[in-house]
Parts: sequence; structure tokens; C-alpha cells
Amino acid sequence: MAQQEDLFKKIVSHCKEYGFVFPSSEIYDGLGAVYDYGQNGVELKNNIKKYWWDSMTLLNENVVGIDSAIFMHPTIWKASGHVDAFNDPLIDNKDSKKRYRADVLIEEQIAKYEDKINKEVEKAAKKFGDAFDREQFVSTHPRVLENQAKKEILHTRFAQALNENNLEELRQIIVDYEIVCPVSGTRNWTEVRQFNLMFATEMGSTADGTMKVYLRPETAQGIFVNFLNVQKTGRMKIPFGIAQIGKAFRNEIVARQFIFRMREFEQMEMQFFVRPGEELEWFAKWKEIRMKWHQALGLGKHKYRYHDHDKLAHYANAATDIEFEMPFGFKEVEGIHSRTDFDLSSHEKYSGKKMQYFDPELNKSYVPYVIETSIGVDRMFLSILSGSYDEEMLENGESRVVLRLPAALAPVKLAVLPLVKKDGLPEKAEEIIHALKFDFNCQYDEKDSIGKRYRRQDAIGTPFCVTIDHDTPVDHCVTIRYRDSMQQERVSIDQLHAIITDKVSMKNLFKQIVVQ
Repeated sequence: MAQQEDLFKKIVSHCKEYGFVFPSSEIYDGLGAVYDYGQNGVELKNNIKKYWWDSMTLLNENVVGIDSAIFMHPTIWKASGHVDAFNDPLIDNKDSKKRYRADVLIEEQIAKYEDKINKEVEKAAKKFGDAFDREQFVSTHPRVLENQAKKEILHTRFAQALNENNLEELRQIIVDYEIVCPVSGTRNWTEVRQFNLMFATEMGSTADGTMKVYLRPETAQGIFVNFLNVQKTGRMKIPFGIAQIGKAFRNEIVARQFIFRMREFEQMEMQFFVRPGEELEWFAKWKEIRMKWHQALGLGKHKYRYHDHDKLAHYANAATDIEFEMPFGFKEVEGIHSRTDFDLSSHEKYSGKKMQYFDPELNKSYVPYVIETSIGVDRMFLSILSGSYDEEMLENGESRVVLRLPAALAPVKLAVLPLVKKDGLPEKAEEIIHALKFDFNCQYDEKDSIGKRYRRQDAIGTPFCVTIDHDTPVDHCVTIRYRDSMQQERVSIDQLHAIITDKVSMKNLFKQIVVQ
């Protein structure tokens, strides 16, 4: 566990050192749980967004995009349930004066049982080697079975308390399991109470003419209220989807784990409108498509898993998360929900406007059901960094830090390095950059030894480095170095465009996603 915590600290400091993520307002000592993306971070983030957007709008003829406003009419949030039900259960420790989410404290207790089980399995795997039968061991070993039983008892009790919104029972679980405050180490807890996560502000310039509005806590409602606008102007036939990327805001009390849980974040959401009765079939299909989208990045299929919800939101009849193995455990990066007709029906009721679709095949009107795929850009960013970060020992005894980013997402695709700063080599390098910069983000670097320059590019995840030497003006060739293998080969300058295009094109990722 400590090893994983160290890894996480290294990733956080790497993000700052190499221009990926900075603490916001840092010269004023920062602002809690708010971050800025640096020069390499914004490129990676934009590439993630492009990968998602194009996979939605190019690969699906029936998915289109919109960009709705952050400010919306306040009644929208009443209709969506956010005014009344968008709460976190919070508990304070009287000694440390720290505030925690009660559900997170209990989830961490459940995770402790999982850790104990995993340790037993790892110990046995080392002991028995190739002869180890994991399934048999897990189903027969007394300590594993004991921890499994404890975990299930707690899990059942916790899920019931959540579903019943029973705050007293959540507190009682914390008391019964002797869960301590991580700061004070005491069990001196307050009652559990609800806290609404929406940021409120006022719109209007006069004292008696202001209206209380909210910063949107999600992008989905902007899609729902525009459902008929898009359907009619785009002449869309059900089933069809509306995609959106945008900022959302939540006044998280327990904001932590770097950019994993922030107060200002970005979402990529797609709402897919279907016939009532067909929603679970589409739910299963989108689950499969979204998992393929993640796995196509090549970070390792074993790093992803589905996690079905214990507590369904008030609007859902099915929900699952795609979780990624972060340095601090498996965590949600995307949610897939069958939202039924809750949102459109609720907006129909509160607005007094019909939110129905006329189905020419069935010759009737109905409120469609909705399948939602919702992914946090920042969490996705963190999962890709966590999955790509590697400290590698080299044969010569040195080590290097390398970001093995998927080439299509890398901030810089090509670094062009003249061997020396004279003899016309820098000019030749600039010539190559000028020829390639229309298609790829290129970087010129002439400072330090060639080895140090390679290390710098490894650290920001650049898949290719090209070195210009004294033979280049003569044979019109360069040495290309591949980030992951560190292999080098001599190639013609004319081949560069084709070599790079083949590796960095998103087309290679898209081909893995399309479900035949």
C-alpha cells in the first residue's frame, strides 16, 4: 500500500515538474481542490476529448453534439432532483474538526477486507508458483473465507442504509466497526447529515431583480432540455444520441486524490434516446462499446472492471461503473446508466411543455427512455497518466522515467534534435519541423546532451525523437528513436510523415471500438 502511495506522490510531482497540472492560484497559496492544466496537460486533455468526441460522432451516424450553457433556469434543477436530492452524507470528527463523507469511510473499511484477501492470495501465489490455483484457494482458505464473509455482511448492511437514506444507520456502522478519524485517530463522531453540493449565485443587477441560479453540477440536463430542439432540427429518428463536453461544478467537501475529485471539473456525457422497453438491451450494448473504448488505449485490460451500483439513483433502473486501477485502488472513471424516462417526464411536468417523440413506425407519441454514458475528463486524464507512468532500470545501470502514453494522445508527437548547434544542423531540423507541423505537434530541442534530451522527451511521453547529424545533409536521412523500446533506426526524411501517421492516428483506436 505504501508503495502505491509513493507512486501516486511521484505522479503528482511529475505532473507539476513537466507542465501537465499545476495547483490553481499557486502564487496565492492555491485554492482547495482546484487545478490548472499546463502546456503538456492541455494537449493531453484536448486529445482525450477529441478521442471521445470523434468516437461518438464519427463512429455513430445517429449521435450528434451540442454545447449548452453553464447557467440554466433554476427550475431545471428542481425538476432534475438536484435541489432536493443532490446531497452527500457528511460526518465530523469532534477532535480533529475534520469533515468526512460517511459513505467513503465505510467503503474504505470494506476495501480493508479486500486488501486482506489480496494479501493472502499474493502470499500463496508466491509460495506455490505455477501450481497455484487461485479459484480453489479463494473458495477454500479459512482466512480468505472469513474476510469474505465479514466484507459481505458489512456490504449488505451498508447498501441497505444507502438505499433507505438512513443516516442514523450509516453513523451506527461507523461506530460498530470502530472506524477512526485518519487525522486524530479517535472515534468521537458527530451525527451524519446531508449537504447539498450545488454552487449557488445570483443573476441580475438590482437588489429586487435578482434570481438565484446554480452553476450546473452536470452537463446532462442541458441535453435533456434541448432534446426536441435537436430532434426536430436534425430530423433525428429514435434511437439517437446527443453528446456534450463541458465544465461542471460541485461543492465537494471531501475533495482529494489530486484531480480525481475536484470542485470544478469537465465531463463528457452522451444521452442516448430509445424506445421504452428497449432500454436494457441498449444499456448492455453501450456497456460493451464503452469498455472497448477504454481498452483500445492499450493500458492493459486487467486494469479495468465493471462495478454494478448498490444504490440506484432516483432516476435509474440499471447502472454500472467502469473502474480503472489507480494507484489508490480501483476507482470509477465512467458511469453508464439507464435513466428511464425520469428526466424528460420531469421536465414535461415542471415546464408544462410536451417532451414527447412521435414514432412514425409505431404511429404514436411517447416520452423516450435514456441510456447515459458519463465520463470525467479529469479522471480519465489521471487514469491514463497512472497507467502510463513507468520507472525503468536500463542495462547500463541508469534509470529513466517514461510516460508510455498511447501515441494518439501524446501531447508532443515528435521531437526534432540537432546533434550540435552548428554546421547547418539546426536549420535542417527547422526544415523538418516546418514540413511536419501542419499534421503533428512537434518540438525543437537543442539544449544539453542528446541523452538528456531523450530523457526529457520520455518524461512527457513523446513517442518519437528524430536526430539530425552531419550525414543528414548528405544522405537526406535521420535517426528515429522509439520511446518505448529506445530502438533507433536510420530512415529517409521522406518516410517520417508515413511512419508517424501510422502510429499516432486515432483511426487505429477507432477500429478496435466498432462493434461488428
